[in-house]
Amino acid sequence: MADNTNEKSGARKIDYDFAAHERPLFEAWKDAGYFQRGEGFGAKKGQPYTIVIPPPNITGVLHMGHALNDTIQDTCIRRARMQGRPARWILGTDHAGISTQTKVDKKLADQGISRLEIGREAFVEACYDWYKEYGTTIVNQIKGMGCSCDYDDEHFTLEPAYVKAVRKLFVDWYHDDLIYKGKRIVNWCPHCTTSISDDEAEYVDEAGHLWYLRYPLTEPEGDLEYLVVATTRPETMLGDTGVAVNPKDERFKHFVGKTVKLPLVDREIPIFADWHVDMEFGTGCVKTTPAHDPNDWAMGERNGLERINIFDETAHVVDGYGKFSGMDRDEAREAVVAAFDELGLLDHVEDHDHAVMTCYRCHSKLEPWESEQWFVAVDGLKRDAARVVEDGSIQFHPERWRQVYLDWLENLKDWCISRQLWWGHRIPMFYCDECGWEDASVEDIEACPVCGKPVRQDEDVLDTWFSSQLWPFATMGWTEEGVDAPEMRAAYPTQVLSTARDIMGLWVARMVMASMYCTEQIPFEHVIIHPTVMAADGKPMSKSRGNGVDPLRLMEDYGADGMRFGLLMQVTGAQDLKFNEAKLESSRNFANKIRNAARFVMMNLDGYEPGEPAPSTPADRWIFSRLAGLVARLDAAFDGFEFGEATRELYAFFWNEFCDWYIEFSKARLGAGADPADRLACQRNLVFVLDQALRLLHPIMPFVTEEIYQELPIDREGAPYLIGAAWPDAQELAKYADAEAERAIEMVCETVSAIRSTRARYGISPKSELAVVVKADEADAALLEAQRGLIEGMGNTASLAIGAQVEKPAESSAVLGAGLEVYLVLSGLVDLDAERERLAKEQAKLAADAGKLEKKLSNPGFLAKAAPEIVEKDRAKHAELADKLARVEAQLAELG
Repeated sequence: MADNTNEKSGARKIDYDFAAHERPLFEAWKDAGYFQRGEGFGAKKGQPYTIVIPPPNITGVLHMGHALNDTIQDTCIRRARMQGRPARWILGTDHAGISTQTKVDKKLADQGISRLEIGREAFVEACYDWYKEYGTTIVNQIKGMGCSCDYDDEHFTLEPAYVKAVRKLFVDWYHDDLIYKGKRIVNWCPHCTTSISDDEAEYVDEAGHLWYLRYPLTEPEGDLEYLVVATTRPETMLGDTGVAVNPKDERFKHFVGKTVKLPLVDREIPIFADWHVDMEFGTGCVKTTPAHDPNDWAMGERNGLERINIFDETAHVVDGYGKFSGMDRDEAREAVVAAFDELGLLDHVEDHDHAVMTCYRCHSKLEPWESEQWFVAVDGLKRDAARVVEDGSIQFHPERWRQVYLDWLENLKDWCISRQLWWGHRIPMFYCDECGWEDASVEDIEACPVCGKPVRQDEDVLDTWFSSQLWPFATMGWTEEGVDAPEMRAAYPTQVLSTARDIMGLWVARMVMASMYCTEQIPFEHVIIHPTVMAADGKPMSKSRGNGVDPLRLMEDYGADGMRFGLLMQVTGAQDLKFNEAKLESSRNFANKIRNAARFVMMNLDGYEPGEPAPSTPADRWIFSRLAGLVARLDAAFDGFEFGEATRELYAFFWNEFCDWYIEFSKARLGAGADPADRLACQRNLVFVLDQALRLLHPIMPFVTEEIYQELPIDREGAPYLIGAAWPDAQELAKYADAEAERAIEMVCETVSAIRSTRARYGISPKSELAVVVKADEADAALLEAQRGLIEGMGNTASLAIGAQVEKPAESSAVLGAGLEVYLVLSGLVDLDAERERLAKEQAKLAADAGKLEKKLSNPGFLAKAAPEIVEKDRAKHAELADKLARVEAQLAELG
């Protein structure tokens, strides 16, 4: 148990090789088979527990989102394994369609090659080479975190069985009329030359303009020769096929049914009425380009407008538009505006800020573009996906994400699943150009079943999310045997899915839809939406901002345990987590505290004989009672996925109660002159509590706890490694609950703390004896009197008076506790004027705090919206502050 801190500075100590200590333990767990699904043990032996990892992209490296999410998942799976549940964390990677294609394109370009030159087959082979070279990178980094995934059965979303599963789903949906091909407006990336789903588009604020263009009336009306339309995209006017007005707009009602002459292309287009038009925007007249705007497309469908596509796949103007043909959209914009100006048809221009959609991969502006694509008709799937969340079969944590999920489903439109890429699951549609036959097939088809001529397969691939929606069951044998696959029968549905909020619609909802269709079961019972890790200033972490934090560096500096515990300490119910590296340093120090406490215990085990623990003293009964309460609270926290609360409970128990107090209480019982029987009892109790605490800490801090567990003088025949040891049983430990012992030792701790803090505050030497008076009610005084020896020994008192009627000595300080007043005689030792000043400051602080709470509790809005338990808690706190304030004011009055 090496010490890895710099005691003088408390700074990071870079010469400690955490990985060298952690790696052997990881390999030992893996070699012993703990990462595979075991048989389980105890009462939960028949309750399988499964988590599927959100498959990381083969282009990725470990980032802070991975680090947090993988820590959450490993914590869940390790605890379930210790509870005796047959546990398995399914591992795998995603082929990541467009991401990988972009990377390989760049790699080939650096070599002076393009994919168009080498062809599809060679390019796909190059992508597989990329996967072999880089696909294991993030998996190896996950291993470095100590994640207990099933590495012996790793999956890939382009492995043969998975390909078959994807093709089977496509075929089934196609034959059930849930998949169709049609011309629709899609988000098109001119750089990646592929469609992008709505959920993959990123919105970027842009400082733009609103151009007001004059469209001449075919038949001028009096002095009115034109209508003025306002647009943020003047280049698309080349494809206009109508001008829309609101049916209620009296200004233009009489123009409906007439036409205008579209400038530059001399196209006569109708003026029509549609409720979509906002009368308050621009002039109230809206140019309509059905092939290049989704809203215009819908208006065009309702009003029978022609759809004219003016751009090719790279967003250059197509042939037939004179000098504009061949221009990219930005060049066309400038040229169109200039042409309108020359013709006297540019009315005016206004500044106009708006949001534009960009590609989530290359960040190019997306083009709303009509093209023929494959779609999933989601209405036939989303009802069941909503029902299982509405009835509680699937629960979200935090619970507020439930409504976000349902709202997303309610607004979900048909899903464009085709991508114009080469890397991915090629759409299993086959066509015969000779006789017109076409069909979807799981197996490849070479000859037409009707005419025998060669057939061709669809050139497009499926959206990455189409394949990843099968992840929970395609990794469990569903492909070959369906729901009757052994793993499916034994362990489906899975228990937990932990993921980020940004893919709740892209992935989570689609997994539910796919699972309900393919298995008639939910894919998971609980969905954890973990917070997004932001930089310390609250901004998103990114390479461009230079504010990212490398988890690999954090593990080098703080160890995997320090990083894991430090991350979970920062988890609250908030949507975002502002990363605080100081928490990791604190957690590393906590790991060192655990080592030091274990070292103390094992250095004091001379003559130790294993045996049952026996909490005989009040201090024993106190720590056992605290342990019992801790296990119950941790069970509640983990069951509710309150990971931050779990870390805070563990930290407080081990550092404050076990190390700072129980070990201190034990020192006198372990000394050379101690009673041998009591010494042995104390040893057994220390070993028991340490062992139980290690088990509770293990899911979050696996390495340091396993390292210590291997040195404990306990019988490990049933559990040679801590990873497979039993989780403490709250019901079994409940027999140790002892409220009286807890109150007695709580008062001892408060009294000794008061003595120590007073010494520190006034610079009084620990060797100087102090006269101490403790005032408490009769019941508490009796409990405290029974612990006189502990207070005298740890407080170095000259005298100790305890009672309900004791008076405050002259020239003494006062420390207020929960139901206690501790007085320490300072005459001849300190400056009493300073004590008056301290009490005055405390009075001011208590008064301010009480005032804030009083204002809060008198606010009708707070009382109406806050949960009753919160209001009650604040009222209790206010009463406590008021009581302390009254006592401080009384003490000040006594000092005069």
